[in-house]
Amino acid sequence: MKRLISVTVPLLSLAIAGCGDESDDLPVDGREFDGVTYSERAPYQGRVIDGYLNNARVWLDLDDNGQYTAGPVEIELDSGNTHILEDGEPTVMSGPGGRFSMDVSALDVPPSIGANLDPRDYPLYALAIPGQTLEERSYGDEAVSRAFLMSASPGVTNITPLTTLARFRSLAGQWNAENPIPDNRFADLDGINLWKDYILANDDRAHAYARALARFMASQIPDGYNDYLAGNGSDGSEASLLPRDGVYLLGYSVVQNVDEVIAIVDAAVSGGNYGNVDTDTLVLPDVDVEVSNPRLLVSQRISARPTRSDVLPTNTSDLGASAELSFEYSEGGRLLAVSSRGCMGISLPEMARLFQADGYMTNLKTQWLPSSSLSPQSAVWYDEEGVHERLEFAWENGTASLDTVTTCHEQTLGVTPGGTELDGISDISWVWDEQTGTLLESVPGRADDRVLTLEEANSPADILDGEQSPRDLVSGYRLTEGGGLEAAVEFAGGGASCAPQGVAPNDTERNGQYATRLFPFSFTSDVAASDLFGAGAYEYDLDERNGVSFARLLRFPFLDRATANRPEVDSANGAFQWQLFYDALNSEELDMQRPNLLKTAYLVDFVATSDCGGGPLDRPGRAYSTVEYEYQSLSDYLLDRLSE
Repeated sequence: MKRLISVTVPLLSLAIAGCGDESDDLPVDGREFDGVTYSERAPYQGRVIDGYLNNARVWLDLDDNGQYTAGPVEIELDSGNTHILEDGEPTVMSGPGGRFSMDVSALDVPPSIGANLDPRDYPLYALAIPGQTLEERSYGDEAVSRAFLMSASPGVTNITPLTTLARFRSLAGQWNAENPIPDNRFADLDGINLWKDYILANDDRAHAYARALARFMASQIPDGYNDYLAGNGSDGSEASLLPRDGVYLLGYSVVQNVDEVIAIVDAAVSGGNYGNVDTDTLVLPDVDVEVSNPRLLVSQRISARPTRSDVLPTNTSDLGASAELSFEYSEGGRLLAVSSRGCMGISLPEMARLFQADGYMTNLKTQWLPSSSLSPQSAVWYDEEGVHERLEFAWENGTASLDTVTTCHEQTLGVTPGGTELDGISDISWVWDEQTGTLLESVPGRADDRVLTLEEANSPADILDGEQSPRDLVSGYRLTEGGGLEAAVEFAGGGASCAPQGVAPNDTERNGQYATRLFPFSFTSDVAASDLFGAGAYEYDLDERNGVSFARLLRFPFLDRATANRPEVDSANGAFQWQLFYDALNSEELDMQRPNLLKTAYLVDFVATSDCGGGPLDRPGRAYSTVEYEYQSLSDYLLDRLSE
């Protein structure tokens, strides 16, 4: 899903970067001569190439934001002084043959404050504008149908899809200096000079690769941004509709997917003649990029190993690590899979919540509500290292499957592993029905399926959620097995709202967690369990304090008799509760845009619901399990993945 977001920064015009004179007499690789001196400032010249591109917006990115910045632009000099470019970053439109000649006289600095700026120290960007930028083809000029963005490293004056690849490959390599990107990431590009003018060099192979990459890059531009450029007579110099991080995510996606694009081009070659490849007809990868660069959950560390006894619960300081979950995402920020060292907990309400969000964690206010396995086998497997369980999603089909080599779920879910190694065969499978709001769970060899049906009336999802993301998506439900009722949570009324009543309602040091909104529910089961939770409620803190507006789920109870029946679990009736903690409102780590991201969760016995307005809630001293959360921006996650 290509998302378009508005930000108050100048318009991103992605130009092809380069430096120095560019003519047919200069090296075809587009590099400027070292040691050239100017008696007076000469224009900065180069070329924009897919085929040669006429009327593309080109600019010199002085402030490293990947966007064209209108004036004034302030540049801090080595001397410590500031040079101001009143008219903004140097920019120009390319002409016939893709040539551009950019006036860079604004880089001249008064001698009293510092040395002149050298354009070769900055990257170039270029934006091909739909309907206006013309590509020179063998049969005549043809307007590009969709926008695409290109860049080039400092000192390179040809701006092409291949220089874009080279630049972002270099940036990714700098990010992971200790784990350089493997050479095979770039497939058969070995031997091709990525900086050159491949048309001038008559390199049909490089040209075919470049044209295919240009199509791939165009497919990733958000539709709203493309439509704006196409429908408003844009010249690419307006205030930006793309954030800086989005520009870089688009570049890293080229690096991530170049091998597949190259393989598709190679497969279309006949008789070794790349000049006959019709790149317009190739079926290229369809990869969405989430240009807003969301912060996503990348790992959970579960501690459910009692280190001083054989029984849970125990003191939280005596809980040792028993599992670690790693989350995998696409360039669009969609959850692809979860791998577990040790055993993961299975929560059907949370699985249904993920299906409602269509796999996009950023659509959720709180990402991945906690669950954990209390089986002692989880710690045994955790000590073995490696991956012992893998949960994979097929969102388009509404299905998910778990492959496991452990016996952690044998007592609780009737799961017998299919082997001693992960084999890709489902040991548990789920099917989601969006129309009916039901999730079906099947286990090979288990007599009955389990079915979870969402009941949204009066729930937090019903009361708190609007049409726009992120949403809460916490609902009531009815869980059956073989047609018999296992558990049901039905919310009643809209709940009560209260002001914080604690002695320090602005106590940001203690997270400021107050039960300011209660969502009461009734609980039923196949046994007399209605009194387990009494006047039970899901507890939220909905407020604005310390300049932060938030909607935080604090505590929610649930029944799990199968886990309670484990010999190492000392639970009287299986009535558990998750207690959730977030970044303190005065924490430097708090994400002001996403203040509802969980930090730590504690699995405890349910005792009683808080009084409305009560708090702040303290961390429990004893627990069955703790879950610690770690997040990364999507761009940082993708950069880490490139080095794998």
